Amino acid sequence: MQLHSFFNSSTSYRVRIALALKELAYETLPVNIRVGEHRAEDYVANVNPSASVPALIDDDFRLGQSLAIIDYLDQKYPEPRLIPLEPALRARVLEFAALISCDIHPLNNLRVLRYLETELEVTPQQKSSWYRHWIAQGMAGAERMLERGNTGPWCFGAQPTLADMCLVPQVANALRMDCDLSPYPRSLAVFEHASKHPAFEAAQPQRQPDYIA
Repeated sequence: MQLHSFFNSSTSYRVRIALALKELAYETLPVNIRVGEHRAEDYVANVNPSASVPALIDDDFRLGQSLAIIDYLDQKYPEPRLIPLEPALRARVLEFAALISCDIHPLNNLRVLRYLETELEVTPQQKSSWYRHWIAQGMAGAERMLERGNTGPWCFGAQPTLADMCLVPQVANALRMDCDLSPYPRSLAVFEHASKHPAFEAAQPQRQPDYIA
């Protein structure tokens, strides 16, 4: 199994957590999105048509998009289960994952921030304000969802799920960008709990072979 990944990509981070939780061996194939390697003709044609990371290769099967990859891993390697089977809990986990992956991440990923800089010519201060605004909007919703559940040390219960795989990278990126996360204590508690788990620790950006300090 191979994973095309960038160390600081939160979507790649999600999949690395899933692979570590399932104890699946894989080879990391670095794709430096900072210099546009994800847009290389060969990569788009033969690895990931969406011109993004991550991309998983499992034998002759190739798949992009982190949530699709994690669902695939859950179906093919069902233990431990990352997307619950019980309908209500499954719905809560997917609801939370969608908040992170659809409402927060797309507005603050690298290509959007670069577009703000290069095409709209916003100032560094305006770009920072954009980033922090959407983090605050999204994390407020995430915090309310967690407070509603309030069922354990993880987002939804005693075991990590897809929700935690989405939350942890998002919090890590927000902290890296000096966002104030003090209004979201439940989210921070989950993040701190996850940081002590070996699978989450192994997936951290600074532990990846392509890490750039």
